[in-house]
Amino acid sequence: MTNETLEISFEEAMAQLETIVEQLEDGDVPLEKAIDLFQQGMKLSQMCSKKLEQVEQKIEMIVEEGGELKRKPFGGTLDETGELGE
Repeated sequence: MTNETLEISFEEAMAQLETIVEQLEDGDVPLEKAIDLFQQGMKLSQMCSKKLEQVEQKIEMIVEEGGELKRKPFGGTLDETGELGE
């Protein structure tokens, strides 16, 4: 991957990743090309993950505690009921 890959948008990276997955799922690529595609896909996946982490760090939630609205960083996960857990 080149430096220009690091500059692409999340959406472009996901589109490239989808193309790679389709090519690998078809199974019609030679082994060497499949390895290269897999490595490219892993790099794109890592880049997307980093971009999502950066966005998540910027997102804040406004929650009500004790009758007051407070800001909290987003980072919790949803439980089975759809409620945000700590």
